[in-house]
Amino acid sequence: MGMTACVLAVDAGNSKTDVAVVAADGTVLATARGGGFRPPTAGVEQAMDSLAETVRQAFAAAGVTSADHVSACLANADFPVEEEQLAAALHARAWGTTVEVRNDTFAILRAGVTEPRGVAVVCGAGINCVGMRPDGRTARFPALGRISGDWGGGWGLAEEALWHAARAEDGRGVPTALAHTLPAHFGLPTMYALIEALHLGHIAPARRHELTPVLFATAASGDPVARGLVDRLADEVVTMATVALTRLDLLTEEAPVLLGGSVLAARHPQLIDGIRELLTSRAPKAVPDVVTASPVLGAALLGLDAVKAPPRAHTRLRRHFS
Repeated sequence: MGMTACVLAVDAGNSKTDVAVVAADGTVLATARGGGFRPPTAGVEQAMDSLAETVRQAFAAAGVTSADHVSACLANADFPVEEEQLAAALHARAWGTTVEVRNDTFAILRAGVTEPRGVAVVCGAGINCVGMRPDGRTARFPALGRISGDWGGGWGLAEEALWHAARAEDGRGVPTALAHTLPAHFGLPTMYALIEALHLGHIAPARRHELTPVLFATAASGDPVARGLVDRLADEVVTMATVALTRLDLLTEEAPVLLGGSVLAARHPQLIDGIRELLTSRAPKAVPDVVTASPVLGAALLGLDAVKAPPRAHTRLRRHFS
């Protein structure tokens, strides 16, 4: 007789979904990976259908048909009403007796801490920040882009770089090497040519994210405009972290500030050094660190927290993903 599934852990992002089936003692029975989870564009039911295939693969590999608890950290779960809607949709699938839905940023936070306490700032395509305490208190932002006051993220940085480069070339702005490095990335001679190619669809809109690493490379070469954008991102990261720490009454005690997402995980020296320097002045007791652990680990740890699994189960689970 094999072990029964205690937790079905789901980390579902815009680009990929990871699922893990975990026993009560922290043993990982099976994992599976699927495509992106995008309810806003696909609709909740279609997004759930896509997730269902990944869950079926994991359950089949584990030799089970359900779990005691579903711990789902989902992209686009930005408001409590969305969490409730997604939790109801998961309940309807009968994958677990109980269900808890959180924004996917919580998975990155929980993956990087030994207890559910601290703050995480995630900068990938967009930017987000969450915090939590063991007593259940949380801090979060809507993280919907400019309408919710956000600045930064890979898409935002690419847009800013294009804006400055366009104005530099036509004389409305100050000179910057971005006017040459951005079009050169696509094999084009000028910003005018790049603007035309983007406008006419000769370069797919999705490829704009490729310009974020170009921005960082241009900053590393010493360009003042590019460096200014990197410094602004460092300031934004620290601002979000400091607000979250303050809301959770963690500003005056030692607390982890975890940095995740593709932009922060790349560890660009100017950005990471800038974040550390600003935290030293604004949140001196914060302990910054870059998270490289798989987010599905965080979703699974949150699941073990919910079922009150013993510490050794958490240790065994971490060992599997290390």
